Amino acid sequence: MNPDKIETATLGGGCFWCVEAVYERLPGVISVTSGYAGGHTANPTYKEVCTGATGHAEVAQIEFDPAKISFAKLLEIFWQAHDPTTLNRQGNDEGTQYRSVIFYHDEQQKLVAEQSKRETQNNFDRPVVTEIAPLQKFHPAEDYHQGYYDLNINAGYCRVVIAPKLEKLERQKVIEPTVQTPP
Repeated sequence: MNPDKIETATLGGGCFWCVEAVYERLPGVISVTSGYAGGHTANPTYKEVCTGATGHAEVAQIEFDPAKISFAKLLEIFWQAHDPTTLNRQGNDEGTQYRSVIFYHDEQQKLVAEQSKRETQNNFDRPVVTEIAPLQKFHPAEDYHQGYYDLNINAGYCRVVIAPKLEKLERQKVIEPTVQTPP
């Protein structure tokens, strides 16, 4: 791995615990950090972001090796891992902090994101409402949010919301299985 070739993507598709759990299971992804982006409050906390008043979205910042997985492939998985047609909502999580958003890091990512969104629209009857915006500032979330699913696999939200999402993506062969079973 060449550290000079590492790229970063910042995506919001509802609760950052879900987004993080999906991307941690992809070959070529080096790290995933839950955090906040797109708001106007300096150094927001989870409690503040949950009010919806800061303007931030819950996001995952993904460091990846483009020789192993492309930004376009990350977006292909993004569209499958959440419902991009619901405005400010994913399942029971509601508010602008749960919006569907792609924060691009450069003009190339912007172009790829716009093209990917246009192509994805063909898969939905309703309009894709995903926001595409430049990343201004990423704020890592508090430590207890990092690696949340893997550290809290038996917690209610993990069992009821995240595990079924991962199982669906595993069945579709989008992500690596969470638990390897012998053949």
